[in-house]
Amino acid sequence: MTARNLSDIVSVSAAHRPAHIAVIDGAQRITYVGLDDQITALAAGLVARGVAPGDRVAILLGNHISFVVAFFGIIRAGAVAVPLNTSSTPSEVEYVVGECGARAVVCDSASQETVRAAQLGSCVKIMAGASQWEALLADGGPARLPTETDPDSTAVLLYTSGSTGKPKGAMLSHRSMLANIEALSALDAPPAVTPEDRVLAVLPLFHVYSLNAVLCLTLAMGATVVLSDRFSPARSLELIAEAGVTVVAGAPPMYVAWSAEPDLRRALADVRLLTSGAAPLPRSIFDQISTVAGKQIWEGYGLTECSPVVTSTLVSGEPTAGSVGRPLANVDVRVVPAGDVPRMDIPSDEDETGEIWVRGPSVFAGYWPDGTGGPNEDGWFATGDMGYFDHAGELHLVDRRSDLILVSGFNVYPREVENVISGMDGVLEAAVTGVEHPYSGEAVKAFVVLAPGPSVQPEDVVAWCETRLARYKCPTIVEVVDELPHAVTGKVARSRLTTE
Repeated sequence: MTARNLSDIVSVSAAHRPAHIAVIDGAQRITYVGLDDQITALAAGLVARGVAPGDRVAILLGNHISFVVAFFGIIRAGAVAVPLNTSSTPSEVEYVVGECGARAVVCDSASQETVRAAQLGSCVKIMAGASQWEALLADGGPARLPTETDPDSTAVLLYTSGSTGKPKGAMLSHRSMLANIEALSALDAPPAVTPEDRVLAVLPLFHVYSLNAVLCLTLAMGATVVLSDRFSPARSLELIAEAGVTVVAGAPPMYVAWSAEPDLRRALADVRLLTSGAAPLPRSIFDQISTVAGKQIWEGYGLTECSPVVTSTLVSGEPTAGSVGRPLANVDVRVVPAGDVPRMDIPSDEDETGEIWVRGPSVFAGYWPDGTGGPNEDGWFATGDMGYFDHAGELHLVDRRSDLILVSGFNVYPREVENVISGMDGVLEAAVTGVEHPYSGEAVKAFVVLAPGPSVQPEDVVAWCETRLARYKCPTIVEVVDELPHAVTGKVARSRLTTE
């Protein structure tokens, strides 16, 4: 069976390994055949309730089996899954649901208050685990499901912060998601995942890294996903031992936290592979984990728009501090100096820094709804990230062309935060930038100019943002200044914010 619909990966594994444990969620275990049956039942229930191919269905769930069933069930029904950040505020949920025209939103007890507080119009609210959920699972049979899937149709709509201050929905097709899985599954020195692995999924499943490079890849390989809804340094290490985890898909903040844990070497003794993505890994942490735990970290580079993995040290077979490895087999990568046009017959010059351009079947179709911002006519997507190739052909990240702030692997664009702060009474002007943070990589810092009148305190600004933005977008540092530095065009000169 060849996968055309992304949910086919579960059916294929269920056919080959029906009794093998697919997902572990605390005390819950579900086999591949059990998971596949639940996915089919939910998909049929959604179709019976009027969900049609191409309809968008939002998901506001944590790392639980219900997320896995909802995600693949929506896709098997021919609809488009729209995973939402579980720390989203009601206004953020309102925006995404309204912008994509979601027909329904699936939530749970942890997110129901957010959904209830959001003004979602005719969007149907489905509570995972409640009577409505159970009714969906019992509401129809496989005969109701679409028989064909266009692999180029959108499977997943993932919202990433936009440079204009509003999140943009990256349209990822079945083909692009499956292409990334195929390239990752072909790695063998060492393999990213084997059928006998147990893979820790503690990074949130609404993030593309955990969604496709962890959950989907693991299920496609017929291995076992070990879910954890919350990262706790000590508890996660206990879970690794209890569940027999052999592959850890991590991000820099996890390794920073673990580096201070006692007995780290013993806790990770049976782990075969440590990987890191979503944000650059500090060299000091790479070295520290190697020394303390006796294991090296395999780092990669990717982005939502590329489904997500672009390069990995798993390709080169040698983890190196500061390197994010070589491109996957079905991905072309170019480092393009300003004003240049990439050509396949001319390799990037060694150590020449430029913008990273990507081409391949895993690259997205563009942003919702009309595909704007996607690859150019030759298939190249300009990522906005800056880097260079070394003499061994390994990619190194340098900086970002845009003003993007990366907090624990999540994109934060200053404009969005500035718009929120500027809407606060007593604030005349605001500017936001990223500052180094030992745990999250970067943190959000706001510079605020106050209007005449009652004094606004820094803590007031933080409290205002916390009710309007996801937690990772909120400033952790607020500095009140007399004025902001401006360029001759009137724009804030961000490069001078930290020095003035």
